[in-house]
Amino acid sequence: MSDDQFLQGTWAKLSEVAVKGAQYNSPERQPHPKCLQGTRVDLLKYIHGFLDDTEKNQLIWLHGTAGVGKSAVAFTVAERMRGLKVTEETKIEKRLAGTFFFSRKHTKRCTTGYFFATLVYQLASNFPSIRKDVNRAIRDNPALLDPDTPLCDQMEALFLRPLRWLRLRLRGGPPLSFVVDALDECTSEPELTDLILSLAQALREPDLPVTHILLTSRSESYISKVFQNHKVRPLVREIPVRTSGEGGIISLDGADVDNDICTFLRHSFEELESRHPDFPRPSEVDLAKLASRAGRRFIVASTMMKFIIDDEDNDPHDRLQLMLKLTSELLPGTEVYKLYDCILSTCAEPKRAYLHLSIVAALTDPLPISQISSLLGPGLGRDVQRTLIQLRSVLDVPTDSTLPVNIHHSSIRDYVSDPSNCSLPQVREHNMPSPHSLLADSSFHLMTKEIPESTALFDALSELQKQSQAMLPEDPKKLKDSLMFLVQPPEPLSVLIGILWLRGDRTSDLQFWLETEDGMLGCGPREDKTGCGPRQD
Repeated sequence: MSDDQFLQGTWAKLSEVAVKGAQYNSPERQPHPKCLQGTRVDLLKYIHGFLDDTEKNQLIWLHGTAGVGKSAVAFTVAERMRGLKVTEETKIEKRLAGTFFFSRKHTKRCTTGYFFATLVYQLASNFPSIRKDVNRAIRDNPALLDPDTPLCDQMEALFLRPLRWLRLRLRGGPPLSFVVDALDECTSEPELTDLILSLAQALREPDLPVTHILLTSRSESYISKVFQNHKVRPLVREIPVRTSGEGGIISLDGADVDNDICTFLRHSFEELESRHPDFPRPSEVDLAKLASRAGRRFIVASTMMKFIIDDEDNDPHDRLQLMLKLTSELLPGTEVYKLYDCILSTCAEPKRAYLHLSIVAALTDPLPISQISSLLGPGLGRDVQRTLIQLRSVLDVPTDSTLPVNIHHSSIRDYVSDPSNCSLPQVREHNMPSPHSLLADSSFHLMTKEIPESTALFDALSELQKQSQAMLPEDPKKLKDSLMFLVQPPEPLSVLIGILWLRGDRTSDLQFWLETEDGMLGCGPREDKTGCGPRQD
């Protein structure tokens, strides 16, 4: 195999590891949140000013509460940078060097393990001149593509070195920009801390082209603490920020946001009117009422419009009136949860709708409706499709039943994380089970149902007997007594306790259980020849 062929193979491996869904314009993230023309003018101008600074590297930290539009700003900035060339002569080299949009909904986007591999794939795609060097680095150390490789090693080989190779190429030109959205969606605080410290360390390097990184997050204390670190703070340009101009404060939820939300609502109703010419356009008073009660949170305004527009089975005018009635009752700071309460109250079975919504929000990886229904079984899984379709204003429910259902916004996950956030009596007056408990119980029931129908485990043991000289020379069929639970499945709790025993949890409670008939069924006769190993007493 020639060197070029080998390097092409390395590039293919990098392409497989890079998380395409984390890129700002990925189809996985559609519909893309984006700032409407004429909105966020001062904020975007302020950010672009930092990104155009040719003097020194910067970490631009944009933070705010849930639903104020951080991702829309990140997308809009990334799109603008993607439209700017490094030089007038180039055809493909753009100022946007790479993006990573974190998300708890996707296993590869809620960790930092794929962060630098994803960025370097975009960087080398944008600057083909460094592609061979990137390939050689991976060829020399294939472990760089392993998500468990230390972040410092990935940063050095997949971030710092490629940027150093670009230094001469970009000398005298405009700065490069990276955009990283939703840091708080990374599920590991230690990982995220390590990432922020690593990015700050990288930008302190003297031999890089001028590089800026826009990072967005909620205003979480643990994230703020990292940005206050003495090694990070000198690089940070924080937003919100108080300015000396007439605006006073540049932020995601400043006084100008009320006008921006009014603009968004007006535009949305104009689109509705184009599809429904007989729809009576709301008065300016009604628009102002909707905008003011959104609490300067774009997610509230956006969800209101989805509720009004996206339900083909209900009259949008009736839904508008329901929203106007709702807004007259809201208290500042309660907008999102009260809105979700209202949407649930319009469902045929609010309690079932709440449970199904909480399960969708709790899934580590989103599932299609058919798989959710199968997982939950004939009881709780009944009418999943009918229920979720009633929640289209807060869920992305694809018309293609093979595609996964997703929550529109992370505030949904916050809402269902504690039943006390919901004020509906159908929820508050019942002891609502945790969605994680429901999923665990459903999973164990499904496992114990499927195990007797499969001979895969027994076949694997038979193959192991053939290949391993270390095993005792006995017929694998004698293991049937030890695996009796495969034929007579116990309750999920028994399976769980048996697994805990096998993993080393030998507490007295488990010891007592194993002495019972159920315990004997779970792990077979308790002698040295069993599948549970020798007795420990």
